Amino acid sequence: MDEDGVRVVIADDNDAVRELLRLVVELDDRLRLVGEAADGREALSVVAAERPDVLLLDLAMPVLDGLEVLARLPTDQELKVVVYSGFAGEDLKAAALAAGADDYLVKGVDPAVITERLVAVTR
Repeated sequence: MDEDGVRVVIADDNDAVRELLRLVVELDDRLRLVGEAADGREALSVVAAERPDVLLLDLAMPVLDGLEVLARLPTDQELKVVVYSGFAGEDLKAAALAAGADDYLVKGVDPAVITERLVAVTR
């Protein structure tokens, strides 16, 4: 985290969800949006280029899904990952956490929870 706040990249294939998450991030002074991605391959590219503090990652994406992204994330940076998924199942949550996610949120959660978790994982 730098003096301008927690640097966030959003990765979700749904344009409307990305727009909503962008607004949630931009309205919180503790957070700074530094990139967006619409598929898994793009997510990896944006993470490599922007070196964010946190990746807010959907699991169901084209090209590479979220679990594949987790497996391929660079290990040379202090990156935290908050999964933001439409799947509420415990098996998928456990798989995401085992693959390296730091937190798991189900889509539809209150926006304040999203911002609190994005900040909390960087502490």
